[in-house]
Amino acid sequence: MLSCNFLNLQHDIEMINESEADWFHLDIMDGVFVPNITFGQPIIKYIKKAAKKPLDVHLMIVQPERYFQDFKESGADILSFHYEASTHLHRSIYAVKNLGMKVGVTLNPHTDVKLLEDVISDVDMVLIMSVNPGFGGQRFIENSYRKIKTLNEMILRHNSTALIEVDGGVTLENAADLVACGVDVLVAGNTIFSHPNPPEAIRRLKMMGV
Repeated sequence: MLSCNFLNLQHDIEMINESEADWFHLDIMDGVFVPNITFGQPIIKYIKKAAKKPLDVHLMIVQPERYFQDFKESGADILSFHYEASTHLHRSIYAVKNLGMKVGVTLNPHTDVKLLEDVISDVDMVLIMSVNPGFGGQRFIENSYRKIKTLNEMILRHNSTALIEVDGGVTLENAADLVACGVDVLVAGNTIFSHPNPPEAIRRLKMMGV
């Protein structure tokens, strides 16, 4: 939703509601962990009122554990936080789960997926950042394919049910290759909202098998 028209947020929420999209993906940035500031809990509460699909909330903030309860109360159904921002990863994973939300751990482009080996069976999702977090519309980092394949192998080896989500530079041109590597969830804000027919862009992405 970071790429939507915030002057007409209700319109874009309704478009997503009526489309083939599965979730709303909300990027929360604090200007500290990443060099940008987006929006917080009040906006999420308004989106929750109008949304007919789950809210997938991605925290790009320092000390994310301080706000898990707040985002639960704001309407998050899935809450992802960064490995790089969490000192006590296992504790944070279960703090989110104990609040009744599904939990995801996010990895920056430079972070090795093997660092999640000990918790891969505890998480519902791993979010691979395929651009450097902070801004939409960036170019896809090609090394992400290798990371996704390695992560998929790890999930299968541990009999984990974790989904693989990819965010950053996802396009109609590379979506099929991402799915072939094992991706379950595509985040494609700019690709959708810059398209002349956003519901058609969503439909085409869904045809890739996600």
